[in-house]
Amino acid sequence: MNEPLRPPLPPFTFEDAVLKVRRAEDAWNTKDPALVSLAYTEDSRWRNRSVFLSGRGEIVTFLENKWLRELDYRLIKEIWTFSDDRIAVRFAYEWRDREGNWFRSYGNENWQFAKNGLMKIRYASINDIPITEAERKFNWSPGARPMDYPGLSALGL
Repeated sequence: MNEPLRPPLPPFTFEDAVLKVRRAEDAWNTKDPALVSLAYTEDSRWRNRSVFLSGRGEIVTFLENKWLRELDYRLIKEIWTFSDDRIAVRFAYEWRDREGNWFRSYGNENWQFAKNGLMKIRYASINDIPITEAERKFNWSPGARPMDYPGLSALGL
């Protein structure tokens, strides 16, 4: 199957990698599983915590279930390093459960891209830490983080 190009394409420059990270963050903050899944190859492989996924269909189902559990989700990603077709990021996101308990989830992701710019491999390691509502730092309106909103380093995370 011929999948569309999703610039920037590998090999990445630093600017390309930063743009790829921000576009991923913006997409995930939509909480739209179908939209998010379009950044991955049809046969993309994931490890998310202890869950192993293969293909867009499984990704969509996983994300649908994730955002039914993780309410008021807000995510910030930050580049860690990159190479020709790989990007490593660190991230944090805040969310609450149905009982109103707040969490900040911290993690790292390793990404590998196909030549067309779609992600073919994603490995994510994530830890959840309970926080109080007063400890929240991600307080923008739902959707993409405003361009002038601080990133992880600026927030001391």
